[in-house]
Amino acid sequence: MYMMKRIFVALMAVVLLIGAAGDVQAQNKKKKSGKAKTTQTTKKKKDAAPPAPVVTDIELPYNSNDCLFAIPLQMDQTYGPTTAPDGAGRVQEVVADKAHPNLFEREHNSVWYKITIPYNGQLEINIAQRNIWDDYDFLVYRYTGVYFSNQVLLNKVAPVAVNLGAVDSNALAAAALKASERQPKAKAEAGTKKKKVTEEPEFVMPTEPKPTIGMSVDAKDVMLTKKQFGGFIKSIPVRMGETYYIVLDNRSEGGQGHSITCSVHADAYEPLVLFYDRKGKRYIDVDLMILEKGGQGGERAIVKDAHYRGGKVKFIPGFSYTLYAKRDGFFSIYREFNASDLMMRDTLMLSYMERTERGSTFPIKNIYFEDGDAALIPGTDTALMQYVAMFLNHPDVTFLVKGYVQSYGVNAEADMLLSLDRAKTVKQYFVDHGIAADRITTAGMTKNEIKRAAAAALDKGAGFSGIKAELIITGKTE
Repeated sequence: MYMMKRIFVALMAVVLLIGAAGDVQAQNKKKKSGKAKTTQTTKKKKDAAPPAPVVTDIELPYNSNDCLFAIPLQMDQTYGPTTAPDGAGRVQEVVADKAHPNLFEREHNSVWYKITIPYNGQLEINIAQRNIWDDYDFLVYRYTGVYFSNQVLLNKVAPVAVNLGAVDSNALAAAALKASERQPKAKAEAGTKKKKVTEEPEFVMPTEPKPTIGMSVDAKDVMLTKKQFGGFIKSIPVRMGETYYIVLDNRSEGGQGHSITCSVHADAYEPLVLFYDRKGKRYIDVDLMILEKGGQGGERAIVKDAHYRGGKVKFIPGFSYTLYAKRDGFFSIYREFNASDLMMRDTLMLSYMERTERGSTFPIKNIYFEDGDAALIPGTDTALMQYVAMFLNHPDVTFLVKGYVQSYGVNAEADMLLSLDRAKTVKQYFVDHGIAADRITTAGMTKNEIKRAAAAALDKGAGFSGIKAELIITGKTE
């Protein structure tokens, strides 16, 4: 045993030395190239994306070691990274005995969480430890009523899920050694790879902490005892409205914190939700809220993030949703939809964020006028509603409506008047739906524009442009 410990310590020393050498080398390179990098950053500062928000540890409440003060979790939203659990709290609520051997022999450094189930399915739990050498265990209890904490204390209620798996030190040491051997090769390969050039930026999924223990539908073990190695146990069936308590305990002294995410595995649509700035040709972060309606308890926020940078969002069939996204300098997006409006094969929900800056244009094709007239054909004006919502959410933005006609240039004067009348019709539509008239100006096509459009259509045989009207941002009110 003594020799094993010495070998293990030696291996860890090798890993630490290699990591330290890499850090020193990286720092030296940064110092040498600091001036050039500063110049490059200055040149790109105008178009650069805003820096990622700084992630700070969540301070665990001092009383969260006890069941009565369990921390409420939001489904599908990560809580953490946290500070390290410290102590067992005021009450040792979980203590194993002969009749209940598959519990903590006692709480060492614990924290309690609780979660309410929004829909039927299988409960999944992902816990990412900050330090993989920490020995975290957890139990899951189903809430039974007002005296639940006392029942746990007296062992009158049994956990519905048990994960007491031990840390496999030999496997972790082998993995650490393998990673250290792979490091020089990875650096050499990185130096030879050329950066891939694409016309449009490729979206990179935000990195999440890798879960180390938890519950999963793919796991095989129903329970892990103290004598077993492993990280995940099989999910349990849950029903809408039930509440579950999770007690997480770190047996290691001087350990570190963790992140925890709970979700319900069910048939669902799970597209990648992204927001794209067409003018800047890049994905951008937004202040995003998505509300789910239809479950027990009314509405719940499934996404609430002031710096949402993109990711997968779960939508449950039979539920309805409201999406609201905003960002300074852009039109807000407000959308109501039902999960059935999404297709199971859809893997991407892409929304275009349009800028509110002067000169931004919005061509409209899918509205229709009576032939040779300025009246909109009934039922074809609904395409304007998305723009109504845009401008209602931004009452400070003024804009021009420009009308268009398909013309052979035979009677340019009449076509000019018709294009202006159509612009006035569109303006009236906006006014009728709550937008102040003094925010809107109108214009039609000029004689030269009509002649050029007719000539292009006839000479090239391409046909007329499909644009019926165009909205042009003229500025903002003071």
